Amino acid sequence: MSLTVDIQCASAEPVPDEDDIRRWIDAALAGHRDGQETEISLRLVDREEMAGLNSRYRGKPGPTNVLSFPSDLPPELGLPLLGDIVICAPVVAAEAAEQHKPPRAHWAHMTVHGTLHLLGYDHIEAAEAAAMEALETRILASLDFPCPYGGDTVKEHNAR
Repeated sequence: MSLTVDIQCASAEPVPDEDDIRRWIDAALAGHRDGQETEISLRLVDREEMAGLNSRYRGKPGPTNVLSFPSDLPPELGLPLLGDIVICAPVVAAEAAEQHKPPRAHWAHMTVHGTLHLLGYDHIEAAEAAAMEALETRILASLDFPCPYGGDTVKEHNAR
């Protein structure tokens, strides 16, 4: 698989190294797009930009940690764009502090989480959430990160 990740940084908050981001996305894609070219755009934003996107696309006020926008290009175009991921750097930093997690581990989690949404995974229903959380945990373990859902319940996760 050939992976291209276009990373745009529009936040003054510290963000992970681009090589780490690409490695986390690659780990999330493992076994899903074997042999296929894949392109993802990732934008790292501030609270204001994310709040606008969250309001426009989800009808929810304020910023959220990550949003994913799967590509809806017709397959006959043959373009490798899987979609776009937007991560709010200040929200990720604040959540990591609140949850007593290493910032790098939380960044890896949000990157994997956003990538899985591009692949069609969701957490609206409890069974879907459990499956997605289990997959995230396996992917993060393969990257030497701890389980991201230590005290987080499915209900708390879905409320975000």
